[in-house]
Amino acid sequence: MGLITSCCKPSASDVLTPDTETRRRQQVEAAERRRVQEEARGVKDPSRVKRMQQRTEEMEQREQELQKQGGATLKWSAD
Repeated sequence: MGLITSCCKPSASDVLTPDTETRRRQQVEAAERRRVQEEARGVKDPSRVKRMQQRTEEMEQREQELQKQGGATLKWSAD
């Protein structure tokens, strides 16, 4: 038990590392996967969240337009 021999491990010359361009592409892909996973963490329905964000942005734009026109201001509270 606990006997580790060097015949089981590959030597440094046997390990192939990808070229720098392939490595960069893999890192970018991994970063994108992590970003998507992080965005979806704890969210059951990501499309619903996006729709809600879009609706909030539209409401803010309408409020800004009303303020520019000097009309009534609408306050929307998420409470």
